[in-house]
Amino acid sequence: LGADKQGTFGVDCETYHTAATLGTQGQTGKLMYVMHNSEYPLSCFALFENGPCLVADANFDTLMVKLKGFFQNAKANKIESRGTRYQYCDFLVKLGTVTMGPSARGISVEVEYCPCVIANDCWNLLMEFMQSFMGSHVPGVPSVFGSKHDSTYSPGDTMVQYMELFNKIRKQQQVPVAGIR
Repeated sequence: LGADKQGTFGVDCETYHTAATLGTQGQTGKLMYVMHNSEYPLSCFALFENGPCLVADANFDTLMVKLKGFFQNAKANKIESRGTRYQYCDFLVKLGTVTMGPSARGISVEVEYCPCVIANDCWNLLMEFMQSFMGSHVPGVPSVFGSKHDSTYSPGDTMVQYMELFNKIRKQQQVPVAGIR
């Protein structure tokens, strides 16, 4: 489309679960996702399963180490999206490769209409723009839009959408490869 390359971006997510000593027997532990976004280098986002999004300073990771008796890092469960930022008029587009460990698991496309801060006010415009380069692969309305009818869109809302994308990718079953004889 003729967009200008604006550098790179990265979003990462580490999963923590409540320590076994805290949960009662027979119940599954709660999950917490600690996320970072290169667009907000001084912030760290903690998203609780079916709960709020906490925005803290970058030293939150240090606190998580001290809370290892309460939250344990789910090893080998780090997932991230890294890629290139593009600017096209008033739109910011980020195309990234989602990786989990050493392997690529998918592609992420983030589109932002910079002049608008009320998400529902510009959804139709975003859809039309995304159709110009994604065709019929345009996603439906994000769930975060449903809970924020006329309120200001925040960085935490973006992180909730990345968490949903990452969880969807984690749950995908790997397609078995047919053996050659």
